[in-house]
Amino acid sequence: MSEATMTVDKSGERVQRMFGQIADRYDLMNHLLSGGVDIYWRSFTVKQVAPQNDSPILDVCTGTGDLALTYWKAGKKQIPVFGTDFTPEMLERARAKFDKLSSAEKQTTAEVQFQEADTQQLPFDDNMFQIVSVAFGLRNVADTRAGLKEMLRVCEPGGRVAVLEFSNPTMPGLAGGYRWYFKNVLPRLGQLFAKNSEQAYNYLPQSVTEFPCGQELVDIMTECGMINASFIPLTFGIATLYVGEKPSS
Repeated sequence: MSEATMTVDKSGERVQRMFGQIADRYDLMNHLLSGGVDIYWRSFTVKQVAPQNDSPILDVCTGTGDLALTYWKAGKKQIPVFGTDFTPEMLERARAKFDKLSSAEKQTTAEVQFQEADTQQLPFDDNMFQIVSVAFGLRNVADTRAGLKEMLRVCEPGGRVAVLEFSNPTMPGLAGGYRWYFKNVLPRLGQLFAKNSEQAYNYLPQSVTEFPCGQELVDIMTECGMINASFIPLTFGIATLYVGEKPSS
């Protein structure tokens, strides 16, 4: 579905308030509702779009920091990683995770710095990061193209943009059953375990259904200035990894 026909409310204030309300149960719900497969999806992303040099890495819409910390580990804890999000409650949990991991280190390691920022207006100079990633957050950005252009702006020439996002499976049999579960069961489970006034787990299937996926999102990435954009469906298309490059010149 094109952005022009979107009906889900993705206003910054609403999304910020909603994720703030579910921050304390966010990780638990992600793992429960995906059967733990979300951990594999992030690991796959880091292997497919692996660090190539010692330039820093940026993870936007970082939430509680799982993808940022996965990149930190992949860089042998020697590459600086930044994580941005505009929900303070999520960032508190991300910082707590890093503090717990880094406190066990005996040698000097690079920092993972988490800071509050809107993906549509990133507080970084041009051409800073070898990788700019986002996991399950791009669909929450009010203006998809603005978010992608900002990610590309701060990416260094020849660097890569990685987008891991939920998508709509197309396999016969699975597609219908998955849509039914996603729209009828998941919201009830989510509201049961992570009660919130914004009905975050009703928002989830709505935002996924209305968000461009597959070739449609690849075309948008290309329109935003990326080259060699491609996508890889994961777990029968329940999630998809998109990768684009910033031109070298």
